[in-house]
Amino acid sequence: MEKKLKVGILGATGMVGQRFVTLLAEHPWFEITALAASPRSEGKTYEEAVGGRWKMEEPMPKKVRGMKILNVNDVEKVSSLVDFVFSAVDMTKEEIRRIEEQYAKTETPVVSNNSAHRWTPDVPMVVPEINADHFAVIEDQKKRLGTKRGFIAVKPNCSIQGYAPALAAWREFEPAEVVVTTYQAISGAGKTFRDWPEMEGNVIPYIGGEEEKSEREPLRILGHVENGEIVCASEPKITCQCVRIPVLNGHTAAVFVRFKKKPTIEELKESLISFKGLPQERELPSAPKQFIHLLEEDDRPQVRLDVDTENGMAVSIGRLREDTIYDYKFIGLAHNTLRGAAGGAVLCAESLVSLGYITAKA
Repeated sequence: MEKKLKVGILGATGMVGQRFVTLLAEHPWFEITALAASPRSEGKTYEEAVGGRWKMEEPMPKKVRGMKILNVNDVEKVSSLVDFVFSAVDMTKEEIRRIEEQYAKTETPVVSNNSAHRWTPDVPMVVPEINADHFAVIEDQKKRLGTKRGFIAVKPNCSIQGYAPALAAWREFEPAEVVVTTYQAISGAGKTFRDWPEMEGNVIPYIGGEEEKSEREPLRILGHVENGEIVCASEPKITCQCVRIPVLNGHTAAVFVRFKKKPTIEELKESLISFKGLPQERELPSAPKQFIHLLEEDDRPQVRLDVDTENGMAVSIGRLREDTIYDYKFIGLAHNTLRGAAGGAVLCAESLVSLGYITAKA
């Protein structure tokens, strides 16, 4: 790319916003030209606004420390400085839906980490390796919004990243029933052990809203575009429990699957290893070379050993074996703030650039 695209981050001071900052500071295609947050941060430097709340393990990039924070509600001003924005705002769902549409209507594409638009019928919710074809619905969305280049695209919930790719890889065998338990890291709640010490040595068997998302969102990803909307797949039927565990990064999933066309274990393994999509085919900057890593050791995947595989953008699958009640079972692992959140959104943006949906403003 000859000239970098100008990008803004909405909700730049929060945990996901901080992750966006670290991923974009040296991005080969994108340049941060606007950081926006709540009115209380307006006018402060990024370093001042974040203060002691920097949650990333790597230091705050020097090039953003002195950037002045803009008011996220000043839509016209922020939009005038960027070609597109990433959204990680902390608002009510109603407020998020409204402000993301406001940005889109200024002809500024929005790539969102938020859940507010995941069920808007003409907004694509995409894992680029699985359903990049859903971006086609953007043309219908633009007609509804009355825009020429402005639109909203979202990425799915972090909880599904460790098992939905396997279901997609095995689609030819028709997964019919899936039982999942996710063991989710505290960064998924925007926390570290410093600000959530009661999680040390603790397990909480409830995460608000996560089970519904974990059961429903894979069906939207596995669905198809029809008459300008995303139509969900009817199968597999998924039931899920979500548990918070004392791990900083990395959501693990224990999964049981029953198939309509029972494959051999060799067929399942080959499908995982060979599964790839648009990011690999086009060698996008954030794409893992191998999307799904199949691990054969009995004690893998492990968070400490595997969560950062391919810069945290790969999915690790292990302990794949036959089950006594279902057909097969496995353990999946994905980095929840990289593949599952900001990194997944950056990969969506790279895919949208590659497909011509995001371009420089004239």
